[in-house]
Amino acid sequence: MTKKRILKSIAALAACVPLLGWAAWPEKPIRMVVPYAAGGGADNTARVVAQQMSIALGQQIVIDNRPGAGGVIGEDNVAKASADGYTVLYDASAFSVNPSLRKLPFDAAKDFIPVSLVATAPQILVVPATAPYSTVAQFLDFARKNPGKLSFASAGGGTGSHLAGEALNEQAKVSLMHVPYKGGAPALTDVMGEQVSAYFGNVASTLGYVQSGKLRALAVSSARRVPGLPDTPTLAESGLAGYNVVEWNGVFLPKGTPPDIVQRLGKAVQAAVNEPQVKQKLLQLGLEPAGSTPEAFAKFVQNEMGRVGALAKARNIRVD
Repeated sequence: MTKKRILKSIAALAACVPLLGWAAWPEKPIRMVVPYAAGGGADNTARVVAQQMSIALGQQIVIDNRPGAGGVIGEDNVAKASADGYTVLYDASAFSVNPSLRKLPFDAAKDFIPVSLVATAPQILVVPATAPYSTVAQFLDFARKNPGKLSFASAGGGTGSHLAGEALNEQAKVSLMHVPYKGGAPALTDVMGEQVSAYFGNVASTLGYVQSGKLRALAVSSARRVPGLPDTPTLAESGLAGYNVVEWNGVFLPKGTPPDIVQRLGKAVQAAVNEPQVKQKLLQLGLEPAGSTPEAFAKFVQNEMGRVGALAKARNIRVD
């Protein structure tokens, strides 16, 4: 064999090494960064899904909580991680919100690869049980006839409840005053106490109060009705055509991660989400199980970023 042929053979063999490495992935535990505090909604969901994914992948997935700055600290940690498939981001709606509301140390649209949508979370538009309106039409009519009198609570600036309320303002052409709280619990308390007029609450925290009669549900924010409230219409059904504002959870990888790993991780997420026991747990957490291909999730995230960006501009929403 000539020297030239030997060198060509060595080069070909070297080119196969990384492929063999990716084919063996994962060979060690995977770190899943959750950019929110332990015990919260995203963390609880991540742990349910990660446990099932570990079984499918044959390696442990270790949850690493990196809370702060509305998710930015954890997101930045993953953006700067090695693109070898061993650092994964489990994020929520803030991923598509932050680019429009905050200055970021990374490019959310370019520094991550969307892997799979995990679940969506509808919100319930609730008002005090004693409110003089029982439908969205009556609520909006009251708002138009009494400018400046109605308000809506949120769990904080830039949260899902805030954006859902601003989307209602924008589409219905009303001016509900935004009252931000430090979390959903105090917001719910003040709606029940008639200190604030309305609130978009997630199903897990709000449904019980509706079922007990402490709050009145006018509509849900998703395109479909919520199983626990089959008689409560969507906002789209209530006259706001196309209104569909949901929170969501999904999985991302750092840019540059080999396509084979992206696809295999995506299939592991889809398999986990579709496992009957996991589905049931997600439903109990007030989520609608999803699971999607990387391509479909990338399109979803792009649409969400566009929607939030347009809303932030129209309503002049900023958090810093």
